[in-house]
Amino acid sequence: MTIDVMKKTMKMIPAAEFKARCLAVMETVRTTKEPVLITKRGRPVAQLVPPPAASDDFIGRLEGAVKIVGDIESPLEPPETWEALR
Repeated sequence: MTIDVMKKTMKMIPAAEFKARCLAVMETVRTTKEPVLITKRGRPVAQLVPPPAASDDFIGRLEGAVKIVGDIESPLEPPETWEALR
């Protein structure tokens, strides 16, 4: 069964059927990226949607999450105090 939501067709599944086929329905949503509306007595109760696409870009991933304070390039102690240089 399908329903037209905002000019987009969405699959519908009764809650009892979803309970019986939960893992298969989740796999279908993951692979097709199409949401499924779960109904109880014909009324919508939940919507199963695929997760947002994960960004594989490493550069810039922490932008805004990390704040650099001070000099991160210079050593904490001057080279004169290093044992390896003695």
